[in-house]
Amino acid sequence: QVQLVESGGGLVQAGGSLRLSCAASGRTFSSYAMGWFRQAPGKEREFVAGINWTGSSTYYADSVKGRFTISRNRAKNTVYLQMNSLKPEDTAVYYCNPLRSYSDSAPRFTSWGQGTQVTVSS
Repeated sequence: QVQLVESGGGLVQAGGSLRLSCAASGRTFSSYAMGWFRQAPGKEREFVAGINWTGSSTYYADSVKGRFTISRNRAKNTVYLQMNSLKPEDTAVYYCNPLRSYSDSAPRFTSWGQGTQVTVSS
């Protein structure tokens, strides 16, 4: 059974930083492009960042470009999201999921982990 476990969220002041982790178990995701997504209260889940299977290429939603950095450790089956210069509008539950493909930012699987809450105070 596939499991995605996100961690690293918390409460931080505007301008602060957090590093999120996503650990996959049950199968290896080393050959998949991976993505981070987020869902704010009352809003649809949205794409945040994607990384190709080797980790050599990344892309971001315009709202986080220049502030967030996605990376991966294929040997550990783990994906990270470094978030700097956080803003109150970044407040959301953050999730990871493999992407359909690197060029398609839609999630590959319909099942999601529990996510990790990020709250940014002004």
